[in-house]
Amino acid sequence: MANIEAVYAVGNSLVTSLRNRYQLLATKPVGDCGFSLLGSSDLAKEDPDFLGLHPTTLSLFLHRVTINEHARNATQLPSKEYASPPLALDLHFLMTAWSNTALNEQVILAWSMQQLHQHPNLEVASLSPANWQPEDRVQVIPTDLSLEDIMRIWDSLQPSYRLSVAYVARVVLIDPAEDIPGTLPVVSTRFTWTDDPAFAHGAGANE
Repeated sequence: MANIEAVYAVGNSLVTSLRNRYQLLATKPVGDCGFSLLGSSDLAKEDPDFLGLHPTTLSLFLHRVTINEHARNATQLPSKEYASPPLALDLHFLMTAWSNTALNEQVILAWSMQQLHQHPNLEVASLSPANWQPEDRVQVIPTDLSLEDIMRIWDSLQPSYRLSVAYVARVVLIDPAEDIPGTLPVVSTRFTWTDDPAFAHGAGANE
């Protein structure tokens, strides 16, 4: 399990991994290429600022976060450390190629897909800091989006449609929030029985 920075850490780790692998290539398929993790504000205008940094850019955009369906109804016995199970999330990314030529656009996207196909797992050593535990691992797999879903995403953004593929990163486990003193739930009620006649008739109720 990790802290709430894990959502950002997964996307940042993916971009960093692709960038590092690309820089190690003796022969780069498209020459100067940038790798960027984008937020909503980066796609809020028709000509995003990041496009001026490199002739070709491969971007990753988190467009959706969902509760993992297999963990939705999972239960966990109370422990001394946590009173509730972790939050299990699936992160839905859109990976997009940006270039002025069809060749560079399609080649960098294919290369990135190849890398994720060969290295689908993010181990703790390759994840950006977020209080990960040694057993944590995030799997990144391709997912299908219908043409309607793809166009709905791009219609909500300012840039025109660009060649994209969708991936989902799962399962990202988030630590339960710390309990705030004074707001803990009542977990039991204790009653005391007595044979004292005075209490049997209501006496001493205010004591």
